[in-house]
Amino acid sequence: MPDMTALNGATLAYVGDAVIELYLREKLLILGITDTGKLSALAQKLVCAPMQSELTDLLLPMLTEEEEAAYRLGRNYHTRSKPKHATPAQYNRATGMEAVFGYLHLTGKYERSNSLLSQLYDNKIAQFKDMH
Repeated sequence: MPDMTALNGATLAYVGDAVIELYLREKLLILGITDTGKLSALAQKLVCAPMQSELTDLLLPMLTEEEEAAYRLGRNYHTRSKPKHATPAQYNRATGMEAVFGYLHLTGKYERSNSLLSQLYDNKIAQFKDMH
């Protein structure tokens, strides 16, 4: 495991993005969606910056002090890239959210990560069941 103090918000968000993506892909497969095109399209709707920014409002009250610190690292990380389909504020909040899940994964807090992801996403995922 890397030294957590050496990681920046972008690095945590990089790992967190993968954690969120894998969680969502598994949940969508459980719904019985097997067409990879549909899976990708649905997952993209759930991981886009505007959606993650919206979910951040639910996430923030649930965070511990350490998780809040990871969120701030991600949110405040300055990047040169500009978001294509989100406002800068949405992009920053989404990066903060991803950093939380990167932090949880890298510190081995898998149950905590899954619990938070479930609380954030399971109702949204269930909406797709009716569409399938």
